[in-house]
Amino acid sequence: MIEFDKNEFAQRRQKLLNMMLPNSICVVPSSALVTRSRDTEFPFRQDSYFEYLSGFPEPEAYLVLTNSCDYPNGLSVLFCQGKDPSVEMWQGKRIGPRKAKRDFGFDIAFDNEEFDERLIELMNGHEQLYFALGANQECEERVLDCVEQLRSAPKQSQAAPSSIVDPRALLDEMRLFKSPYEQSIMRTAGEISAQAHIRAMEFAKPERFEYQLEAELHHEFAMQGAKNPAYSTIVGSGENACILHYTENSAELKEGQLVLIDAGCELNGYAADITRTFPVSGSFSQAQRQLYQLVLDAQLAALEYIKPGRTISAASAAAIEVITAGLIDLGLLKGSVADNIMGQHYRAFFMHGLSHWLGLDVHDVGNYKVADRDRPFEAGMVLTVEPGIYVASDAPVADCWRGIGIRIEDNVLITATGHEILTKGVPKEISEIETLMAAKSVS
Repeated sequence: MIEFDKNEFAQRRQKLLNMMLPNSICVVPSSALVTRSRDTEFPFRQDSYFEYLSGFPEPEAYLVLTNSCDYPNGLSVLFCQGKDPSVEMWQGKRIGPRKAKRDFGFDIAFDNEEFDERLIELMNGHEQLYFALGANQECEERVLDCVEQLRSAPKQSQAAPSSIVDPRALLDEMRLFKSPYEQSIMRTAGEISAQAHIRAMEFAKPERFEYQLEAELHHEFAMQGAKNPAYSTIVGSGENACILHYTENSAELKEGQLVLIDAGCELNGYAADITRTFPVSGSFSQAQRQLYQLVLDAQLAALEYIKPGRTISAASAAAIEVITAGLIDLGLLKGSVADNIMGQHYRAFFMHGLSHWLGLDVHDVGNYKVADRDRPFEAGMVLTVEPGIYVASDAPVADCWRGIGIRIEDNVLITATGHEILTKGVPKEISEIETLMAAKSVS
């Protein structure tokens, strides 16, 4: 496990404070527990913005930052659940304000029952309020009530912020570039997830079920220190692999099928996101082999463009050209490469994008365009590269192609000179996969 570094989070808070307009206050709420049914809740997952700035793992918390004239170097204030032995006996230990201040590096920490009263004091006299309207209704009502109370009391020498600014524009830009600390976490998450995919490959065989492979993946995540998957795991065998967000994971694996697994762990809040496709029987059929190699060739072509100064659009164009030319060669498309790309006929088989940012969220924040132009890659960005081909069971093509779904996805860090594949630990070459599958059948 990677040790928590409170200085990393303090530096993030300071960077945000430096980017805010002078004499501003920022309020960022945590996530709340969500009821699953009656008196049970879904597993708690911290709000990504709150996690990014605090690292604090509990619900019902609020982070307040100010760069007012009274605090020219900035001030960070946490409101969190207070210590309460009678509640903790049922629900587990709470960190409490005193320990939160010490262990997480806040300047001040209070019981969250003091939030409304103290927020009025903290907010008074600031010119701007940084708050994400529409993101958290309960917190929004409380924050706006504080603003209204200040506006209604000018005779008491109180002044409310005159404008409300969404801090997410600043935070999204910060989150797009991963620090060495974040890169280390994501590298480890990729390694854990790669081992989980290998375990699933080794476990797979006819008459086992998709959900059993899912269980193998999640077991490996947990055994290596990643308690939860980063998203709903996809295990699609046969034609289920052609359903892009298939999560039912209930079908029986059958001889001759391919299995598409899209799965990644979440480690310290950061997501891995890997897809591999492999044969249940251990060997690709001729048709499967041809389509698989085409997808792999497309990914390798795209990876040539994953380096500083290039763009996702350029990488996508490279992958699309390879896929389109290959589909024509195999008889799934007719006509010229140029005409098929112009008419987007390839989208009948490759209908999703090549890539997305990756970080605290699987589809992470960050603009893909700047000033209406494709954003060039810069060192510190992390993204997926995931071409695919999906031939529906009723597609107007030869029978040998129908019902085959293939995707190959890796997580890639942009470096100063090129890129680093964070998920290289799981095989993707045909020979490597078949060798792995053959070895597990012998053992």
